[in-house]
Amino acid sequence: MRIARTRADHVPLGIAYMMGATATFAISQALSKWLVAGYSFSEVLLYRAVGSLAICAMMILPHAGLAVFRTRRLGAHITRNGAQAIAQSFLMIALGLMPLAGAIAINFSAPLFAALAAAIWLHEHINRARGIALLTGFLGVLLVASPGTASFNVGAIFAIVNAVMFGSITAAVRGMSSTESAETLTTYQMVCLTVYFATAAPFFGMTTPTRFDAAILLANGLFNGIGQYWWTRALSLAPAAAVGPFYYFSLVWAMIIGFFIWGDLPTLTLLLGSAIVVASGLYLLWHESARRAQPPAIE
Repeated sequence: MRIARTRADHVPLGIAYMMGATATFAISQALSKWLVAGYSFSEVLLYRAVGSLAICAMMILPHAGLAVFRTRRLGAHITRNGAQAIAQSFLMIALGLMPLAGAIAINFSAPLFAALAAAIWLHEHINRARGIALLTGFLGVLLVASPGTASFNVGAIFAIVNAVMFGSITAAVRGMSSTESAETLTTYQMVCLTVYFATAAPFFGMTTPTRFDAAILLANGLFNGIGQYWWTRALSLAPAAAVGPFYYFSLVWAMIIGFFIWGDLPTLTLLLGSAIVVASGLYLLWHESARRAQPPAIE
């Protein structure tokens, strides 16, 4: 008889990795916003991918060696990272069009869109609690985006599309981590993204950067690479219900960075909408984890 292996969770360590990821992601997104004002989004993403690949190789290859490329799910890696490349492109465009905190706040609606997609494509039942959380969360997204008002920014549309795609990517990472290590997931991600953006960049225009800008472009990749590895590591060490809530700290860092660099003062609608999105996401996360933890009924 074959006995299924149970993966042990390490929640405190997973939380620590997620907290570190939020800080490095916030720095990377701020650098991306600054860079995309002078360079095409594809060029910024290409340099970021190259820098991320370099830092991840230095962190992973000395310990894992070339065995890190061993996988039986090559197609899943290619597909997942293709979706991630598109999602990152939309987020980069959004960062160039709207305040940093607003783009990140909308990105936090990803779990809501993931739940909605599961209901549509996987026919999962939406009970009352789940439905209220989804509707409330989408209301928060509308407040952040402020459609139909003078404060509306077209960048919000790109941020929303990114959130839709990012929700499915998060679920894919957690599912693939049952057979793939964090090192394998991260390495394939950086290799695939570098190939994708190197192919796309010439079509969207490239400019030779100054030495200073080149250093910032590569530093952006360094912070992003560390963040991607820590984020993947967090999801492989602990359930999303345990580490997911700590991802929302990215919004705190984004508001602080946005104020000190661009002088962005959070508006009332941004604060209220962000609070609603975060609260809805946390409630949905808690509700789903509690539902799955219930023992099956005995008939």
